[in-house]
Amino acid sequence: MKLKLAVIAVLPSFLVLFITSISYGIVNTKLVDEVLAKGVLDPKDLKIIDDFLADATQDLVRTTDFTSIAKTRTIILTRQSTQAQYAQQFSESAYKHISVGLQQAGALPENRRFKVITNLLILIEGLKDPRLADLAIKLFDDKNQAVRYWAVRAVTNPGFIERLNKAGAPYSQLTGQITSRLVGLVETSSPETLALMADFAAKVDTPQAEDLLLKMADVRTKRYADWTVTYELVDGAILKSLCDKMVSANPIKPEAAQRFSQLYSYVIQRYISGSGNAAGLSDTAKQQLASVMVDTEEKCIAKLAARPQSSIRRAVESNDYTVLKQEHDRLLGDATTKGELVIRLKFDYGQNPDGSTRSSPLALPPPKQAATQ
Repeated sequence: MKLKLAVIAVLPSFLVLFITSISYGIVNTKLVDEVLAKGVLDPKDLKIIDDFLADATQDLVRTTDFTSIAKTRTIILTRQSTQAQYAQQFSESAYKHISVGLQQAGALPENRRFKVITNLLILIEGLKDPRLADLAIKLFDDKNQAVRYWAVRAVTNPGFIERLNKAGAPYSQLTGQITSRLVGLVETSSPETLALMADFAAKVDTPQAEDLLLKMADVRTKRYADWTVTYELVDGAILKSLCDKMVSANPIKPEAAQRFSQLYSYVIQRYISGSGNAAGLSDTAKQQLASVMVDTEEKCIAKLAARPQSSIRRAVESNDYTVLKQEHDRLLGDATTKGELVIRLKFDYGQNPDGSTRSSPLALPPPKQAATQ
């Protein structure tokens, strides 16, 4: 079987609404474009910036023709500048008027509320301004799944993280605040949102970032165990982020190694359970599991074992489930022998019911057994 490794790139349609809409905006940009060309600004210029953002954000809130929204967002995003006076006023005005827009959207009928808030969050994401972070954080608990997704994405996208890291001390508290709030969202978040969290946690250096990854691994592991897991592809992002944290740590924390190994074990065990398809796995699920196994072997196991590693890829490509199980046991351990990673990373899998130390990962319960637990 020839594998085409998948990435988390195809989002459900409700998450990508309004991104690709194309139309013609009505926001007048003549005056703000003149201000953009200046080197030194006066109070009148600053008011022009404020008026421009007031008009543009109100256009996003009031429109009933949502095909024009992408154009309006582009108009706003392309009027940013690095000129100090302009950038400060733009940031302050963006916060003020987007905040007003979100408040106004809250009073709209649900269908319009969802569309307006989502588009304002997409604008926040595009602006990549740490000043605007709290506007998105306030919507982390929104009842609408898509709104929650875009709220998280607004403060976890690569451009935002880069600006946050460059800002250093002034925004270190904000980084911790975002991460701590994300920990509380793990249980109720969609797999697509978890993927955003995993990437964010890998790229920020805070104690809360590791807590976030451990929580995500725990939640996904539980869902494997009770056979409620969906969109297995997200586990590749979680495993890679855990691996990145381990590789950069000195020494490697056993908690991270244990979560990584147990989750990876369940990925492999779930794939093996579908060898005769007694588990009823869909073709999509099996393809996603295969991608996670092979991608994790290439990007993580090779680093953690400190040597080239391709046995899992070969087993998957040849549909050899026996070899795959043997490689699982060799790396992660079985009932009689500690795995290579267990020895190298110096961790265990917790305790057995009798209090002894467990040296092998938990076995994935059969589907019928898990359903009755």
